[in-house]
Amino acid sequence: MDENPTGDEADHSEIIFELHEELAATAERPVEQTPSRYIGEAEAIAADLIDAPTDRELIRNRATHIVSLLENVKETGDQAATERVETAKTLATKLSSEDPPD
Repeated sequence: MDENPTGDEADHSEIIFELHEELAATAERPVEQTPSRYIGEAEAIAADLIDAPTDRELIRNRATHIVSLLENVKETGDQAATERVETAKTLATKLSSEDPPD
């Protein structure tokens, strides 16, 4: 595996890391139980993506799953957590909408 990712790979890595950080930060907040389940599952998928191969199709599929999970989170019971979830959803949407190479 290449230790120095190039352009798109580095961009994906940065977005994935930021996505995971946003979701992980909600663990420090007083989030209601039901939203916490969705956020926790999304965080686990994001954590897997950090070490995943740079397969764009895989990234896109998992990011789509994260978006689907986070769509279930309307309120967390904590404004800061809700903002982080919205940021994470935006990042996951960006990853899920990027087309794989031809």
